[in-house]
Order: sequence, then C-alpha cells, then structure tokens
Amino acid sequence: MKQKSNELSNGEIRLSEHFRLQEFTYSRVAIENGIENAPPLQVIEALRNLCVRLLEPLRVCCGNCPMHILSGYRCSLLNKRVGGVSSSQHLTGEAADLYMTDFGLLIRTLRSVNSPEFDQAIYYVNRNFVHLSYSSTGINRQQLIYV
Repeated sequence: MKQKSNELSNGEIRLSEHFRLQEFTYSRVAIENGIENAPPLQVIEALRNLCVRLLEPLRVCCGNCPMHILSGYRCSLLNKRVGGVSSSQHLTGEAADLYMTDFGLLIRTLRSVNSPEFDQAIYYVNRNFVHLSYSSTGINRQQLIYV
C-alpha cells in the first residue's frame, strides 16, 4: 500500500515519489566541518518544487533512470566552504547537482519540446555530473550549458 503522507516511516521527509529531503541536505563537507545544514521551511518548499516540477518529470522522460543527488541545499556557511558563488540557487533550494547513468538521454530530453520547464542545466563533462535548477518565483530560462 502506497503511503499518502509526506513522511517516511522513519520520519524522513519525502519531497516527491523518488526523492527525500535527506538526499538534498547531506554533505560530507558539512559533517567534517561541524556545519549544521538544516533548511528553513521555505527552502524545503523550494526543494519540493524542484523535485515535483523538474526532477520527477525528467526521471519519467528518461525511462525512470535513477538520479543520484550529489549536492542539494547548502546553508551559506557550507556554500562558502565548498567554493559556491554567493548567488547560488543551492542556497534557496532551487538547485541540485546529480549523477545518472545516461547523460546523453538527459541532454536530449532537456533539448526536446517535451522537456519540463527548468532554469539551468549545466553539464560538467569532465566531472561527470549535471547541475539542474528550477526557479519557483522567477523566470525559468531553459539554459543548457556545457562546462
């Protein structure tokens, strides 16, 4: 039987069908440096929008290919520690860096007319991950960038 609550049985917050809040707040750098990386409620809502409006639809378009979150929300101290820019959408819960097994399919999907709305997709080719963002309050620019 499918749970209807946003809570998992162990108390973790489910943002969408395939994504949990813990995936977006875990940081080895935060743990090693004693940084508390707990998001405020408005950030949790932004992360939920990111998951529901972008990540879940992309996952479906890519044949339910799993997406592994490498970095999601970052508090300002953590963002500084990892060298993030001061205007990073990670600070507001509007971005995630992720890995998946078929980046070619992801890029084709983002270029297609069936692509869900997104702000930026930055593919870090040599580092083998993609930064995806969705703006809950602003204009989503549909920018596809290769670095």
